[in-house]
Amino acid sequence: MHNGSSICCFLVKIRGAIELGLRCPQNVNGIAADPQPDWSFDKLLSELNSIDEGLNLTLDFPSPFTKTEPRDLKASKDKRGFVMHVSDHETNYSDSESDVDADNSLVVSGRRFACDELYMSDDSEDGITLGMQCHQLMDKVGLAEGAVHELTNELRFSVTEEVRFKISSLETQLVNENEKFASLTTKIDKYRELQQDRERKFDLQYQRTIAEALDNHLTAVQRDHEHMSQLEERRIRDDMAREEAKRREKAIQEQMRQERIRAEEEARLKADMAERAKAVAIKAEKKAAEEAAAKLASETLNTAHNAGKDSNKAPEPSSSTFDGKKGVQPSVRNMIRASENALELEKRRRQIYEELSAKNKSLKESSNQDYHRHGQTIGRLIRTISATIENIRTRAEEIVKLINNPECPQSISIKLFAEKIISNCTNQRSSDAIFATSRVIVLVTFKIPLAMDILIAELNRVCIYTVPKHISYSEEEFKSKGDYFKAIGYKEENGKIESIDDYTERLSRYMKLYGALVQTEVGGFQNLHGLTEGWAWLARFLNTLPANILTATALDSFLEMAGYTLYCRYKNQFEKLLNIIARDFLNALQEGGLESRSAKLSKVKMSIRNYIESKQYKKKPEGLQLRSHLDSRDYY
Repeated sequence: MHNGSSICCFLVKIRGAIELGLRCPQNVNGIAADPQPDWSFDKLLSELNSIDEGLNLTLDFPSPFTKTEPRDLKASKDKRGFVMHVSDHETNYSDSESDVDADNSLVVSGRRFACDELYMSDDSEDGITLGMQCHQLMDKVGLAEGAVHELTNELRFSVTEEVRFKISSLETQLVNENEKFASLTTKIDKYRELQQDRERKFDLQYQRTIAEALDNHLTAVQRDHEHMSQLEERRIRDDMAREEAKRREKAIQEQMRQERIRAEEEARLKADMAERAKAVAIKAEKKAAEEAAAKLASETLNTAHNAGKDSNKAPEPSSSTFDGKKGVQPSVRNMIRASENALELEKRRRQIYEELSAKNKSLKESSNQDYHRHGQTIGRLIRTISATIENIRTRAEEIVKLINNPECPQSISIKLFAEKIISNCTNQRSSDAIFATSRVIVLVTFKIPLAMDILIAELNRVCIYTVPKHISYSEEEFKSKGDYFKAIGYKEENGKIESIDDYTERLSRYMKLYGALVQTEVGGFQNLHGLTEGWAWLARFLNTLPANILTATALDSFLEMAGYTLYCRYKNQFEKLLNIIARDFLNALQEGGLESRSAKLSKVKMSIRNYIESKQYKKKPEGLQLRSHLDSRDYY
């Protein structure tokens, strides 16, 4: 037996039959221990005999131990069975308890005997040979027991070989598993190294990203600092320019005051001279009367013989006195309705305009150059002005560059700029374009202040109501109605004077441009003809101008463009002026006689009344707010 494992054979005599049982598993890896478990006793004997014969032929047993006759075993009449028990005390490989219990179940009651004298060793030593074991076994127990022992040895050998095969396969499988484990460990190490390399790259990329973000942030901070510095410098320049403009304005006001004082002094001197001349004339008159009286007395003494007759006659009165009222012509000043300040400002601007025109004329004559294309370029830029922030800024910069272009004298460029602005405003239909044009004017004239004086002078020349000023008709002063119409701004084409509808339409465009200009405020740029001039215009208008269709049209257009900003600045004071307009000006229009019945005048009156009563001056006019981009309809 292998490793001390014991196999017990039990023979039980049951109903004339003997059953043989083995104390080992009945089935090992699909091989049954007893292929025919229902053998009879005779079959068992014959099988043992055949095993014995086979052993005698194959094993090298000594001849004394050779059995000639098999042991004759007969069935006992006694129905009681017997148990053959082989003890195994030194077992290294024991079957499970469940197997032992299963085998014990085959044992039936009967007498026991122990084969204690039989020693079966687990150690397969070289000193104990198989022949000796068989000799001892056969010597003690006989042929059947030897056969059983031989079968046991064969079973042990097969089980041992199977166990060795299993162990070998398990070792091979273990080696394969170790190799797989080593391969997987290598792969894991490689993956860990790859992952660490990726993490290092990611950390490097992350650090690079952080460095770039920090660099961008520092660059943005530096750029913002530079921008703030530029804004501060610009603010300082604007303040300086504003202070300079204030000083210039104060100088102009001081000059105007001195001119007014000078004019008053001249008027006083003229009055004194007139008084002196009048006194001299009176004195000469008295002297002539005295001379005439002396002559008359001498003539009386010489004609004494007629003294009685002539003493009753009185002398005739002198006819040398002059009636100053006879033959006096109305002066032009009596026909002009305007305030003195407005006329003085107009005169100053007209003088600047005439000096500039004379200078341009001399330049053109001396250079013999045609600046027509230069004027076309300025006109094209003005026509392409739109109500967007970027467009206004770009157009203003381009116009300033053209005015400062050394190829064309600045005085000529300034006059071309003023003429193109005035001519283009008559073609502008929407208020968006008018407000945008006024912004360009403010940006350009802030850098070139002379352009504002020339522009206002040109505007006063084409429209006297921008002064404000009104000229009354006089047959003695004007030869015809046509001359009067030309004096107040009517155009003549092909020898015909334009209609009053065309003139009022053009007058409205001029006044809208003027109203948009005085209320325009651009951040960082001073308007040289700003809102204070608009307030002064409105006060002078209401104080001096009469109420008719022309002045009503001018007032309506001005309020439409500048009323909102005037209200935001002056609040209650502006509302008081509107009340004066509603109470006095509109009532004066109603008392205007036949002229008040015209549909044109009724429409203007209704527009002004609706503007005041509905308080439209509290709402932003359309087009005052600039847009960030153009709509598609603005391109058509």
